[in-house]
Amino acid sequence: MSINIIFGSDSGCTKKIALDMAKRLDARAINILKAQPSDFTECSLLILGCPTYGDGELQIDWEDKLDLLQQANLENKTVAIFGTGDQDIYPDSFVDAIGILYDIAVERGANIIGFTDTAGYQFTKSVAVRDGHFVGLALDEDNQPFETDDRIADWLKKIL
Repeated sequence: MSINIIFGSDSGCTKKIALDMAKRLDARAINILKAQPSDFTECSLLILGCPTYGDGELQIDWEDKLDLLQQANLENKTVAIFGTGDQDIYPDSFVDAIGILYDIAVERGANIIGFTDTAGYQFTKSVAVRDGHFVGLALDEDNQPFETDDRIADWLKKIL
């Protein structure tokens, strides 16, 4: 199985997580700034990773390169999404970025996998929640770094 992990990261947190996942999965980790259109389609599984900034915005590199995802033909492509956020400082927009990427991927025809439970998080609102579940893996390295390794391991088992 070929797996591409396309991520954006400013502080390095999401990059670290993407590289960790790539190592565990024998996958390619690709910074969105260096991604090519084929990176979205020429793989068995596409994983997208993005931190949420401010009051629910995509990370700036994702903003700059969003057209790559918006133009990708993801018809019947299996896609999983993960993101980082801060549920204490931004409880009304926790991991909104994964909800934004989810909506675009679904619009492009993707089959999304890897929904996760919202239990264990303390937030008030998120566009990443659908039918009581996050549309991907939600991570909070600021307030729950001790949960990250287990959450990643459980999620990777689930999506494989």
